[in-house]
Amino acid sequence: MPAIEIISASIGLILTLTVFSYLLKDNPLFRLAIYLFVGVSAGYAATVIVYDVLLPRLDVLQGLIATNEIDQLIFAIIPLVLAVSLLAKLFPRMSRIGNFAMAVLVGVGAAAAVGGAVIGTLIPQSQAAINGFEPGSVGDLGERMIRLVQGSVMLVVTVFTLASFHFSSARQPDGTPKPNRLIAGAAWVGRFFIAVTLGVLFAGVYVAALTAMIERWSFVINFIRQQLIGI
Repeated sequence: MPAIEIISASIGLILTLTVFSYLLKDNPLFRLAIYLFVGVSAGYAATVIVYDVLLPRLDVLQGLIATNEIDQLIFAIIPLVLAVSLLAKLFPRMSRIGNFAMAVLVGVGAAAAVGGAVIGTLIPQSQAAINGFEPGSVGDLGERMIRLVQGSVMLVVTVFTLASFHFSSARQPDGTPKPNRLIAGAAWVGRFFIAVTLGVLFAGVYVAALTAMIERWSFVINFIRQQLIGI
């Protein structure tokens, strides 16, 4: 094995063992590995931003200046000015300068998140629930019945889940809330479906983490085995 591969594999082995040391208790070695991971990730992200975002934008800006395209140059300078104004957030006395750029950033991010949730989740889920009741569905009677059952289940689960987010209630003459047993029962069923969904998501995350842990242990065992064979 080449020396560079031995060095890189040894560093990976040491970092893996330092992370696994958290299984015993929190310790300085584990914190060092976490700080190193965060630092390397931040450095990598900064490098990608500089070389894949800032420098290409500056090249475009330089090209617009060379070609004297004033209208395009104005639209190219606006994002640059907003980005530079965000640096004012590093200084408390000048932080107000970056408020507008931060507001634009948060607003665009929220709009993208809401738009993605509506277009990518709510509308397809509603369409999937509607398709099960489409009278012109193709296929034999058995296939149509299966789609009908699937659509019914999706519709019922969606209604019960939405009912769990119903918090308003009518008022009695004395001003106290008047509970609605039907909505309360539907909300309880909806919370059950939410719990099942969260459990499935947690199981998926746990399986992914377990897969990563198995891969790391396999790396440690194979590295030690190669070194012993080499000796």
